[in-house]
Amino acid sequence: MKIFIDTANLNEIRKAKALGLVDGVTTNPTLLAKEGETAETLIRKISKEVKGPVNVEVTGITCEEIVKEAKVLATWGDEIVIKIPINQEGLKAVRILATEGIQTNVTLLFSASQAILAAKAGATYICPFIGRLDDISFNGLELIQQIREIYDNYDEIETRIIVASVRNPIHVIEAARMGAEIVTIPPAILDQMAKHPLTDRGIAQFLEDAKKIGVKK
Repeated sequence: MKIFIDTANLNEIRKAKALGLVDGVTTNPTLLAKEGETAETLIRKISKEVKGPVNVEVTGITCEEIVKEAKVLATWGDEIVIKIPINQEGLKAVRILATEGIQTNVTLLFSASQAILAAKAGATYICPFIGRLDDISFNGLELIQQIREIYDNYDEIETRIIVASVRNPIHVIEAARMGAEIVTIPPAILDQMAKHPLTDRGIAQFLEDAKKIGVKK
């Protein structure tokens, strides 16, 4: 399983990169707006920092607007992936961009039927938002299971699943068990995944015992 980091903050990206935890990056307009730089400047910096896909979301509404914007965004780095919200205009744009060799990520996806359409349109990736489904009392992980089963039924489907809107380490664990290729994880959740109270307790005990046998830091 690959891990993408869900942030536009360069310091957070570098911190995760130092741990070998950045196979790619996902951004959106909200994340970019927090950083106080123009989108192009920041995405170019991120693209130089990361060897892997860097996801950038369009703001266009019509197919024509999306395609035009995507062609500009794709020049901002070596492996830019264009995030496109799923609707009929978005799907038309995905089809056009796929024929031109531009990678796409169909985002704001909340159903298996949408996942089928995205794959048929030629999406490189899809982003099912599991946390937002949990928020409305639907099991988001159940959606990942449905999509995985459907995609596995057809050899011609090459679309990869990026599990998004991750709210806790359990989301990551269960998505991995289901065979999702990628999980995009906020930095705070990465920190949680590395921690365990028994680990902290064990380290404290080892350090205390080390003092007894004359081991110095």
